[in-house]
Amino acid sequence: HFTLKRAELAVWNSEARALLQELLILRAAAKALPGDSPRGWQALVAANDIINLFDARDQKSIAAGRAVSARFFAARGGESNHQVYAIGNCHIDTAWLWPYDETKRKIARSWATQVDLMDRFPEYRFAASQAQQFEWLQMLYPGLFARVQEKARTGQFIPIGGTWVEMDCNLPSGESLARQFLLGQRYFAKHFGVRSKVFWLPDTFGYSSQIPQIIRLAGSEYFYTQKLSWNNINKFPHTTFRWVGLDGSSVLTHMSPAETYTASVSVDDIIDSVKKHKDVAYSKESLYLYGHGDGGGGPREHMIERLQYMGDVDGLPRVRQAHPNEFYEHVDRTARDLVTWKGELYFELHRGTYTTQANTKKGNRQAELLLRDVEMLSVLARSFAHGFAYPAAELERIWKLVCLNQFHDVLPGTSIEVVYRDTDAIYADVLGSAAAMKAGAVAALFSHVAAESVDAASGMLFVNTTAWPRTEVVPVPGLGGGSSGSGSVVQQTRTRDGAGLVVAAAVPGCSVAVVDTSSGAGADESTAVVPVDVFEDGKGNVVLENIFVRATISRASGQLVGLWDRRQERELVPAGAAGNVLRLHDDVPLFWDGWDIEIYNLEKFAELRSSSVTIADQGPLVASVCVQVPIGEHSRMQQWISLSATSPRLDFDCEVDWHESRKCLKTAFTWDIHSDVVTYDTQFGVVQRPTHRNTTWEMAKFEVCGHKFADLSEYGYGVALLNDCKYGYSTLGRTMALSLLRAPKAPDANCDMGRHSFRYAVYPHEGGFSESGIVREAYQFNVPLAHLPVDVTSAAAVANTPYFAVNGAPNVVLDTVKAAEDDPRAVVVRLYETFGGHATATLTTKLRVAHAQLTNILEEKTADAAVATTAAPGESAVKLAFRPFEIVTVKLVLKA
Repeated sequence: HFTLKRAELAVWNSEARALLQELLILRAAAKALPGDSPRGWQALVAANDIINLFDARDQKSIAAGRAVSARFFAARGGESNHQVYAIGNCHIDTAWLWPYDETKRKIARSWATQVDLMDRFPEYRFAASQAQQFEWLQMLYPGLFARVQEKARTGQFIPIGGTWVEMDCNLPSGESLARQFLLGQRYFAKHFGVRSKVFWLPDTFGYSSQIPQIIRLAGSEYFYTQKLSWNNINKFPHTTFRWVGLDGSSVLTHMSPAETYTASVSVDDIIDSVKKHKDVAYSKESLYLYGHGDGGGGPREHMIERLQYMGDVDGLPRVRQAHPNEFYEHVDRTARDLVTWKGELYFELHRGTYTTQANTKKGNRQAELLLRDVEMLSVLARSFAHGFAYPAAELERIWKLVCLNQFHDVLPGTSIEVVYRDTDAIYADVLGSAAAMKAGAVAALFSHVAAESVDAASGMLFVNTTAWPRTEVVPVPGLGGGSSGSGSVVQQTRTRDGAGLVVAAAVPGCSVAVVDTSSGAGADESTAVVPVDVFEDGKGNVVLENIFVRATISRASGQLVGLWDRRQERELVPAGAAGNVLRLHDDVPLFWDGWDIEIYNLEKFAELRSSSVTIADQGPLVASVCVQVPIGEHSRMQQWISLSATSPRLDFDCEVDWHESRKCLKTAFTWDIHSDVVTYDTQFGVVQRPTHRNTTWEMAKFEVCGHKFADLSEYGYGVALLNDCKYGYSTLGRTMALSLLRAPKAPDANCDMGRHSFRYAVYPHEGGFSESGIVREAYQFNVPLAHLPVDVTSAAAVANTPYFAVNGAPNVVLDTVKAAEDDPRAVVVRLYETFGGHATATLTTKLRVAHAQLTNILEEKTADAAVATTAAPGESAVKLAFRPFEIVTVKLVLKA
């Protein structure tokens, strides 16, 4: 502790302070302007004259010095000079080196300071993003929030960005990005009467190729960032340009040439706004963000004063404070022949953020997909179950929590340990609440046919929330093998957890099917399958085989040494190569431990081999082996490699006890497939990236982000690598790798230490990517069929009713069904085209539709959509046209 011995009150000598500001600007101008610049020499002479005149004992010398500086600042630059639009900000990270609760206090301290500066400087403009931060201020500091609203009305305090938080743009799903804008824009419209025209994201680690379309669909027009100035291999070539997304949507984009969002209003920065501007041939304007940031604070008084001095001075760019909209609108009107950049804005740094803090990434994936189920089932329950109330308030609460955890230093894994204690608690809350809501919706729909327990049931009802039929083997906890008290029978019990295995056959899309599990079920042709087999081949290998594939696993290594496609009579693993090769890489970045994976670490790794491979399940529905893999001295993996009777997909279920230091665990598969590109799942579509490193731009993508799958396909055939919670992929030549775990030591010294469970799979398929069922298979791997024990006789009446269907376009995915935000009679359905082609799809539903509208993400009407009836009783249909990778949102207004 410290003891306060003396405190003093002091008053500025305002004239002396002003002279100091002027002298500092003159000195900086003399240093920063070119050596052959007359104005640089004039600044040096003026500064020298001031020093010669100054006498600390004589107040009049200050006035004399200011007269010298006044002559320099009086010279104007003229309208042909570059125009800098300055905007104050404090970029408060919603969490990073501090938890969420500290951010709430940072907001109040920082914004109170800025409101005070607005009172003293009427021309001052300050922008703040992240609706979540405004809501925290509203809840905890209502008086200050009212002052912020007042300053917003005067145009000085500018809510900007349009999203709930400044989220990561690599890892969240497409629907999560839509909800970020839906929550953010609605909040700003409700409390400030505005929507943001600028998507404001200065500090995020790369930008998905669907962002331009989502920006447009959320009512915004422009995009701001500067993070690509941090690229560590290739310098991004543009400053002001039109960014063209996956579907062809375009947004005017600007990256501050000063290459910072926390500038201090230095002469160097202002000059850099011209010197580092890469598109001055097309535009003579730039945006300049200043103020202390990351931890908040914002601009200080002397920064605003410097802007006043440098407003229009010969030799320097013109500077004025302005709303960012003014900058973008002026550039949009006046800039000529701006260049375009097509596709993702890949950030050549912080590639480790696709993997760090694995449990947070798993919680995010689980929450996104569970909420998808909850919303769809709740819509159906509201329509078909008497007395069911759609849980709108609770869904909004937990969507806000999911969006909060997608902040760009939280979901990527780059915050301190205490932040992840908070996220663990948040995901426990979200997943618990969502699971309860899902169970409630299922019960409301089907409780009249439900059995009291698994033991009392004569069948299982399976609920399919994807929009296509599915046949798969489903584990049902509590449904054991042999006869139970009620005579229920299953063909197989899974060894590792005792779950009964049931074939859910041909479950219609967005519908349910009932399987008889009574003693006569074995004769039911609808669930009959050709059994899967497991055996030893006499060559030191264990073989899993079904009617589709034969997988050969080495007892010595636990690796996949063969994968034979029985339909194509084709071996997929090249001679001398293998799949499921577990590699433990050194993982020691140059600077940013939790953030980075470096290319040189890909060259140095230990290949892990199993200590035992034992047969666990022997069919007839699932065959599996259990593989034990030691990892270093303190870590171990237990892996179940499984093949079901109904699919060519080979699953790898993993449990890891992880206690490494600066290591990265990857699994790698080498295939006999030739292709120059890999297709990766991304938000509302796919993105292709090279399998080679011909150029530095391609080399820089040695680790990339993918969502549910990556697919390596040649003409007529391919293999996909699926996962249920991983995002970091790398492919070189014919070898695909998936990053499983990292062990950085900063900013969280205990990052990822402990137990993890996750799944990945390989899925061989006929046809190239566009002809395959990869997108559907990846959904199925991530979205399990829900199940409910039922009485078979009574449940027959509810089976095989397709509540929604998409017909005529296998390249269109039904992603979201939710209640409309402001219309209790309406339902919103979101679909997207996934292969990159045109389509005409017919959306059908059992809901009683009065009329339909096409809308944007904010659920505002953009066009009417015709509603027709079909041959099926009570079914409505809407025909929809899609451009390649287009996101289409339909609002169905129901009959009273």
